Amino acid sequence: MIWNEGIECASREKIEAIQLERLRSTVENCYNNVPHYKKKLDAAGVKPGDFKTLADITKIPFTEKDDLRANYPYKLFAVPMKDVVRIHASSGTTGKPTVVGYTQNDLDMWAEVVARLACAAGATSEDIAQISFGYTLFTGAFGLHYGLEKLGATIIPISGGNTDRQINVMEDFGTTLLVSTPSYALYLAEVAKKKGIDTKKLPLKIGMFGGEGHTEQMRAQIEKELDIIATENYGLSEIIGPGTSGECTVKDGMHIAEDHFYCEIVDKDTLEPVPYGEPGEMVITSLSKEALPILRYRTKDITWLIPEKCKCGRTSMRMAKIQGRTDDMLIIRGVNVFPSQIEGVLLDVEGIGPHYEIIVKKDGVMDKIEVMVELVDASLLESFSALEEIEKKIKHDLFTILNISADVHLAEPESLKRFEGKAQRVTDLR
Repeated sequence: MIWNEGIECASREKIEAIQLERLRSTVENCYNNVPHYKKKLDAAGVKPGDFKTLADITKIPFTEKDDLRANYPYKLFAVPMKDVVRIHASSGTTGKPTVVGYTQNDLDMWAEVVARLACAAGATSEDIAQISFGYTLFTGAFGLHYGLEKLGATIIPISGGNTDRQINVMEDFGTTLLVSTPSYALYLAEVAKKKGIDTKKLPLKIGMFGGEGHTEQMRAQIEKELDIIATENYGLSEIIGPGTSGECTVKDGMHIAEDHFYCEIVDKDTLEPVPYGEPGEMVITSLSKEALPILRYRTKDITWLIPEKCKCGRTSMRMAKIQGRTDDMLIIRGVNVFPSQIEGVLLDVEGIGPHYEIIVKKDGVMDKIEVMVELVDASLLESFSALEEIEKKIKHDLFTILNISADVHLAEPESLKRFEGKAQRVTDLR
């Protein structure tokens, strides 16, 4: 089944005509209503009337996460706050979140593009969808919630965590579709097996996974353990949230909602466009967003574009699985976190020194993070209660500020490695 055949199966000429018209409108909106963009476009000698073809998009300067942080919280909004009906946010390296806003039209569009990818993944109005993402300022849960609801599916907004309850709800409520990170799906299968539950006898049939990438080997394991079709979807809060693209049941690249997002691939070093099929950094321009239009946003994600028609019948451009990132961001159980954010939390804790190590590894099928940090005073080692309080404080702050759970190990003063050059704080053992 195809959700919106007129767009998803449109000719390349029709799609590009829509994109050009909406690009012109978006640039004009940014120029007239967002001082940051007016300044940038003027500095580049670009005016809204300069766009004759889609290739002219390269005249526009890039937008980066630093631009959102520098304009925190609302300075990139193109509409007055009375027209903004939803706020979401995601973390940035400085501790300030990147804030995104939505008008009602933006929310309607978001539900539409998620309904498309859900339909492509095999979902229907008869599905019972269990959403195991956290319902927080992050966009994942709400994006999938309203898109699946638009499709007509029954929603179980269980949120994240409490794995035993998740499995009980799957059994009792007849869940047929799971929304989570891929690693959490495997963990659910692991726990269910320990509880003596045969997951293959559950009504579950579809997994819509995002928040972190996964290999084809992990997908095969998920499909085997849960006896489902596992599909991947992609999105960033700065762009819209989940809904930018998603896999169909053919699982040969993620279909892009091209009438709402224009995707380019550029060389990560030269930032020049590269041909179809060649890997590079994904750059995305929103084409219809009202509250927070984004011009040429550097995602830092490495992928490539697939222009050929898919076997499913859709003609939309597809993007390959994300191959990695151009920065040092860690993704722990679907939560994006930078080492500098962890450092900021640690240095705010009394009794802790500036030397630490972050270790990322697998705990079964789940990602696990350990933080080793030095005490500033060796005498603290003589007080078990003092050590316990410091560990508890660090764990609490990491969870409440960054939304990550971590094992914390306190080390003696001067026991961790020192560096003469750039410090290598992260050891990734995955």
